[in-house]
Amino acid sequence: MTLNRPGERAAMLWTFTVLLFCIWLSLGMTSIGLYRCCYWKETGWSEPSKALELEAPGQLPKPIFWIQAETYPLTGCNVNILCHGWLQDLVFMLFKEGYAEPVDYQIPTGTVAIFSIANMTPESEGVYICRTHIQMLPTLWSEPSNPLKLIVAGLYPKPTLTAYPGPIMAPGESLNLRCQAPIYGMTFALIRLEDLKKSFYRKRPIKNEAYFFFRDLKIHDAGHYLCFYYDGSYRGSLLSDILKIWVTDTFPKTWLLAQPSPVVQMGQNVSLWCRGPVDGVGLALYKKGEDKPLQLLDTTSIDDESFFLNNVTYSDAGIYSCHYLLSWKTSIRMTSHNTVELVVVDKPPKPSLSAWPSTMFKLGKAITLQHQVPHPVLEFSLEWEERATFQKFLVDGDFIISNAEGKGTETYSCSYRIESHPNIWSDRSEPLKLMGPAGFLTWNYVLNEAIRLSLIMQLVALLLVVLWIRWKCRRLRIREAWLLGTAQGVTMLFIVTALLCCGLCNGVLTEETEIIMPTPKPELWAETNFPLAPWKNLTLWCRSPSGSTKEFVLLKDGTGWIATRPASEQVRAAFPLGALTQSHTGSYHCHSWEEMAVSEPSEALELVGTDILPKPVISASPPIRGQKLQIRCKGWLAGMEFVLYKEGVQEPVQQLHAVGREAFFTIQRMEDKDEGNYSCRTHTEKRPFKWSEPSEPMELVIKEMYPKPFFKTWASPVVTPGARVTFNCSTPQQHMSFILYKDGSEIASSDRSWASPGASAAHFLIISVGTGDGGNYSCRYYDFAIWSEPSDPVELVVTEFYPKPTLLAHPGPVVLPGKNVTLRCQGAFQGMRFALLQEGTQVPLQFQSTSGNSADFLLHTVRAEDSGNYSCVYYETTMSNRGSHLSKPIMIWVTDAFPKPWLFAEPSSVVPMGQNVTLWCRGPVHGVGYILHKEREATSVQLWGSTSNDGAFPITNISGANIGRYSCCYHPDWTSPIKIQPSNTLELIVTGLLPKPSLLAHPGPIVAPGENMTFQCQGELPDSTFVLLKEGTQQPLEQQSPSGYRADFWMPAVRGDDSGIYSCVYYLDSAPFAASNHSDFLEIWVTDKPPKPSLSAWPSTMFKLGKDITLQCRGPLPGVEFVLEHDGEEAPQQFSEDGDFIINNVEGKGIGNYSCSYRLQAYPDIWSEPSDALELVGAAGPAAQECTVGNIVRSSLIVVVVVALGVVLAIEWKKWPRLRTRDSETDGRDQTIALEECNQEGEPATNTSSPSSVSQGTSVELPVPV
Repeated sequence: MTLNRPGERAAMLWTFTVLLFCIWLSLGMTSIGLYRCCYWKETGWSEPSKALELEAPGQLPKPIFWIQAETYPLTGCNVNILCHGWLQDLVFMLFKEGYAEPVDYQIPTGTVAIFSIANMTPESEGVYICRTHIQMLPTLWSEPSNPLKLIVAGLYPKPTLTAYPGPIMAPGESLNLRCQAPIYGMTFALIRLEDLKKSFYRKRPIKNEAYFFFRDLKIHDAGHYLCFYYDGSYRGSLLSDILKIWVTDTFPKTWLLAQPSPVVQMGQNVSLWCRGPVDGVGLALYKKGEDKPLQLLDTTSIDDESFFLNNVTYSDAGIYSCHYLLSWKTSIRMTSHNTVELVVVDKPPKPSLSAWPSTMFKLGKAITLQHQVPHPVLEFSLEWEERATFQKFLVDGDFIISNAEGKGTETYSCSYRIESHPNIWSDRSEPLKLMGPAGFLTWNYVLNEAIRLSLIMQLVALLLVVLWIRWKCRRLRIREAWLLGTAQGVTMLFIVTALLCCGLCNGVLTEETEIIMPTPKPELWAETNFPLAPWKNLTLWCRSPSGSTKEFVLLKDGTGWIATRPASEQVRAAFPLGALTQSHTGSYHCHSWEEMAVSEPSEALELVGTDILPKPVISASPPIRGQKLQIRCKGWLAGMEFVLYKEGVQEPVQQLHAVGREAFFTIQRMEDKDEGNYSCRTHTEKRPFKWSEPSEPMELVIKEMYPKPFFKTWASPVVTPGARVTFNCSTPQQHMSFILYKDGSEIASSDRSWASPGASAAHFLIISVGTGDGGNYSCRYYDFAIWSEPSDPVELVVTEFYPKPTLLAHPGPVVLPGKNVTLRCQGAFQGMRFALLQEGTQVPLQFQSTSGNSADFLLHTVRAEDSGNYSCVYYETTMSNRGSHLSKPIMIWVTDAFPKPWLFAEPSSVVPMGQNVTLWCRGPVHGVGYILHKEREATSVQLWGSTSNDGAFPITNISGANIGRYSCCYHPDWTSPIKIQPSNTLELIVTGLLPKPSLLAHPGPIVAPGENMTFQCQGELPDSTFVLLKEGTQQPLEQQSPSGYRADFWMPAVRGDDSGIYSCVYYLDSAPFAASNHSDFLEIWVTDKPPKPSLSAWPSTMFKLGKDITLQCRGPLPGVEFVLEHDGEEAPQQFSEDGDFIINNVEGKGIGNYSCSYRLQAYPDIWSEPSDALELVGAAGPAAQECTVGNIVRSSLIVVVVVALGVVLAIEWKKWPRLRTRDSETDGRDQTIALEECNQEGEPATNTSSPSSVSQGTSVELPVPV
């Protein structure tokens, strides 16, 4: 059933009410009881409705009675008590225990009455009930509602609420909440703020306390709890302090900050601030390498949350972390915590200095010198070595150097100072020299351009000479042809030389090499479900980084044993071996198969025996004197311990626990004593240890090297599949060759260019990035014998392989300048590497590897320029950096005031009585709650934890109680001193309460662009406010309060956007926002011509013999006259007021193109645009039949002509071999004649021999043409 008109719904509702009442009157004793209803939809049955209790005949159903308040009633607060009846137009009575007469009564228009108790006092407490009766039958009463106890809090001292064993528990564990009061014999109550209605618990006391027991905790039991107590007269106490209960299986992460800086001078003091979201829990400070905590903070001193290190020395340097210190037992897992590396120095460590885009100036271009330091810096200083007295200071460390008049080509170095020690400057960085042409024209540049221009002119002249010779003498003897060929060869050699010279005169030639990616190598590893005895059940896994892999092949000892498995959705395959036997020993590797290619073999996994683990693989980058070196040991099983050995040393050098299946051993500073042969082994985690065979030895030798090159991508290294990526590798050294590496393997090279002066550079290009192309890229350069150090790696991440993560800001997305903010990136998998990106920057801001599924990025001491959109991505480091989709961006605001939100109503702020409306509070800040305020009301509606950028406040079955002025504001769920601004004011108007007005437009509904228009809204009551509305807009266009009965809304210089459907309403100034019904809708067209109509044909556009067609012309405006036009006729054919035109096809005159237009009867001189043309086709009787016969005759003639033409062509084709033979016989004579003409030019007498004379016996000895 569909209710189209507004009145139908109200009538149907009243009919349904009367029907229900009639059914109730006919009930017998067998029909009493509780009734509920529900409805069926596609997804299943709905939730049941509220219970309707039918009593014995002569009584109305029992109403429902409840309280509406944001918090429990306190003295001075306002409380609303709601009573819900089951019929319309009932009288609602509010009774209080101890009073014979009703306290209050109401006659609402709906089925709910609201009894308000303003300014709560102790006299307001007690037991309340609600009853209803029909207005026309005052003796017919309902059953009393269930009693409601109203307790006024704040008359007794507040109790204390504690948790046992503690406020942080795991799901499934039990918890006791103890509420203790200073008074005996009270009744205690416990409430949870997140759900006031469903979480109200009452307990009888045990002396002066009560225990609320949770036997099996669930996640939804977490929240903010408080308690209070009250006496027999319902006089209550103050509320206890809020106690936050955590129900989680993993502890929330803590983060550690060093103040004033993590770089500390010897003898100074430093404080380590430990922050976390859990209150009332102790903290412990740990240092890496030590088992016991260095310092403890219990719950009494937790307000400071700082660990102090006084008079630091070199022994205090190291990596610190802080953990929660619990005084109770729980099964909650401890997560990894962020760390702070404390550096103790006499001077701050020296920075690194690099140039972007390269160290070579280009004409008119500048170079940016970038300083990199791993901790916050107060100020940077840039120094010129050639001009020691000249310095330049900046805060961000990016210095822009121009080369005007050649003054930029010098040697630079930089230093810095930190905020905690502003008088101490760091050591200077390694020097960096800039080279290249000056910023203005130089003699060298002018000379190069002149040489290039002259070579181009010579090239063009030579080409013209060659073309002239070939045109002048098209056929020459052998000698002349040989001379011309030699001249052409010399000319082309000169042309190639000129082109090379033109290229060399233009400065440095940068080579661009396309990277042909091989099929990526798969990864092979083993898994077992017996960690202490892996050989009892072993499974080999092969995984490929390429998403196009179809199947995997496992080989033993090269070709000895073969097994094939199809690729799964995770692009991997399992090869179960079961319990190892002697037959399983051997060397295994796997291949991945794609449609057109086979990958390289994986690294070999060697199974030696049942008691020996597979041999690991050891690798490292080239060692550099004085720098840190990481040695990678890759095992084949997860959860193993790793040990590093050095040849000649009996004891292990280092021992580590694996992160995944590999471990990284670190040599902090590579010196000569660290050279030698290294190997590594793995063993099981618990005793008795099961060891692997030693890896193959790796020799570390320090060699003299060139400085590392500058390596980067031209765009962001985080790319989507199919993107174009260019790597730039450059160095100030001359005549160098370059090698590009991916994950340590060489994939591309670029040879040196001897003719290139100045710096060397190479560009490596990936035209279309695939899923398997991600990884860690680096480059090196070399000459004949010396290599450079490896460049800094670039992590190329190919996204859109894993689900996107979520990014949240703590404490919130709006931060005061100078404060810290932590961005938590939550992924879907564990053991990933995370990257934080900011919109507008090419390189990710931070990277972080973690064993869990989330990472915390700390933005330290944010400033206004740190505002912007942030996003994050996670990716796996073992398989080509396959990454997730980018997270939804989060906007970080660094400001002292929240941005102002915007409040609007949907579908409109002018709503008919009984309809639904949603008030939307929308703003740019993500992840905050909203509060909706109504003018002149103390209470407000609150929406917590919005997960979108806006908050929705639905209002159903709107009535006169909902009208008024509304505003909203943010309500962050974190403590913040940032100023909160209210939104705009929204006036919610309810229509249908007064007679509707009339609306007219002058000069009319059609107005030309640029003209003025006036709307006249005529009401029936004086002292009213008139509101002009437009369909599709959520806010009223304009409001006026005239002195009479009419309001004129003037719209100057209307435009096309002003076209639409308008209406108006009005309301009395004495009863604001209770408005009339809408006026009749008025459609306005702003155009020079009315819009064109549509033209259609019925029953079709094809004439049938003896049948007519009706053309239907329809326009968007009423009161018009239509005209039909036929192509080829000057005057209109027909006029019609309804737009229907009947067309017949006598003698074929109905066939053709038709169009129609219309004009307003009120404006007969203004015609609309013609409609789109409509073509009518088909038969018309004898004339059409004659036309058909004529067409058949013409078609037959065309076929005859085509066949005759084909016969002629076939005859000529048969003659072609004889003509070709005759041409070959005369070819020699023709060439001889042509040569004589060219050699005897200007002597026509010698060229008079004709073909006839030759045929008559004239013979001439001629050389045979080659």
